[in-house]
Amino acid sequence: MRGLMQDWPLLIPKVIDYAAAEHGGRAVVSRSVEGPMHRTTYREVRERALRVAKRLDRDGIRVGDRVATLAWNTWRHLETWYGIAGIGAVYHTVNPRLFEDQIVYIMNHAEDRVLFLDLTFVPLVEKLAGRLPTVERYIVLTDAAHMPRTTLPNAVPYEDWLAEADADFRWADVDENAAAGLCYTSGTTGEPKGVLYSHRSNVLHATMTVMPDCFGLSARDTVMPVVPLFHANSWSLAFAAPMAGAGLVMPGPKLDGASVYDILTSERVTFTAAVPTIWFALLQHMEKEGGALPDLTRVAIGGSACPPAVIEAFEKKYDVPVLHAWGMTEMSPVGSICGIKPEVQTEDYEKLLGVKATQGYTPFGVEWKITDDDGVALPHDGRTFGRLKVRGAAVARRYFKREDEEILDEEGYFDTGDVATIDADGYMRITDRSKDVIKSGGEWISSIELENLAVGHPDVAEAAVIGIAHPKWDERPLLIVVPKAGREPGRDELLEFLRPRIAKWWMPDDVVLVPDIPHTATGKILKTALRERFKDYRLPTAV
Repeated sequence: MRGLMQDWPLLIPKVIDYAAAEHGGRAVVSRSVEGPMHRTTYREVRERALRVAKRLDRDGIRVGDRVATLAWNTWRHLETWYGIAGIGAVYHTVNPRLFEDQIVYIMNHAEDRVLFLDLTFVPLVEKLAGRLPTVERYIVLTDAAHMPRTTLPNAVPYEDWLAEADADFRWADVDENAAAGLCYTSGTTGEPKGVLYSHRSNVLHATMTVMPDCFGLSARDTVMPVVPLFHANSWSLAFAAPMAGAGLVMPGPKLDGASVYDILTSERVTFTAAVPTIWFALLQHMEKEGGALPDLTRVAIGGSACPPAVIEAFEKKYDVPVLHAWGMTEMSPVGSICGIKPEVQTEDYEKLLGVKATQGYTPFGVEWKITDDDGVALPHDGRTFGRLKVRGAAVARRYFKREDEEILDEEGYFDTGDVATIDADGYMRITDRSKDVIKSGGEWISSIELENLAVGHPDVAEAAVIGIAHPKWDERPLLIVVPKAGREPGRDELLEFLRPRIAKWWMPDDVVLVPDIPHTATGKILKTALRERFKDYRLPTAV
């Protein structure tokens, strides 16, 4: 027997329809690429998205065609997302932080027909256009007054292109399981892989993130996604904020500490989200220049493990609770977030900080387990390390154009590549990527935990830990440190700082100060580059 309820497909355009109908006057504020602040509303975003859809339809874009964007977080980028999805095409967010050859690879692999791009990226795309045979038109997200001279074929300013269509258009009637978005992994091992989101998965994922113990968004919030739209759906905030009726603030291209602080405070943002490197810069700016965050009620930090020192700085210095999140492109991306269950609530802040340093527990819609290398399930006791595997409503089951490759186990779980523990209360702690864990004398050392502890030193801006070959122990940890400006912590000083905080056999065998640490296109520490840089490094203990 089937239920007798209406068939109301979960489609992305319904999100902006709802926002325009019930919260139409809510502000959408952007720092434009041209410089000035721009203000619009959900009602106007929907109207212009309908025009985007109609204009793309006139250009011959059809259901399933891929339309690329290479752009910062602005109102124009948001409009294109809803417009592309609204005709049944697939928005393909291109990460400008990838290497040029990777950008060429993913755009050709996707067979993008149109590219929307910001002014910032015109010089880059001019160098690549001759290698992009499927792209028929380049639409620069600006007006005629700011349109640069360009060698891009069929290039047109967005505002002129958009002016050729009105909003008298009906969203395409597609199945909720139809493809809606395409995002490629950063390709740190092998070529980038395409994750193909559906309308259904995006809408369900946004619904998950709105929940009180996840991002907890409401119409009383003003949300600023610092995490870019090209970084795994901007953690769903381009869908979740309008779904909740929250105001939206788009920071544009200026993501330095001073600029982020300025827009957070001037626009009275209540919720924001970004990777740790953004918050390192913000906290260093505030430490130097002073300031407060009176309107911010919570900040989500994910993309890589957040050091407890950063959580403590937000919460103790600025009275801003931190939501430590975890996920990945294949999960749309949010897989867990560290809300506080009654079982772990305590007045002892140090104990609570230990909980908040975990990656938290899953929202409804995600299931996980840890296993050994043979796929045998391991206990959730908070001590046993295992491979973290996931399944759920917004988790990939195949990669784009690689449908013949099986990526799930026999129970339908996807191996995340992370090594983790899960405790009896459901809290998960990432201890490493499986390829980054340091294996010393048959035991595992967590590079992430060492990094997080090192960043707690007052003179350390950022830290990374890699394994260096050792004749006796197989591998031993090397601590690589970027000092804060004007500081130069000594090797012995740093090791003494770590000594009471870790097991003796976890102690790094050496410390190196460097001016910077390389990152992936999504802001994670690029361990492969560090291992290459220090491949000939000889530890003082390797004698």
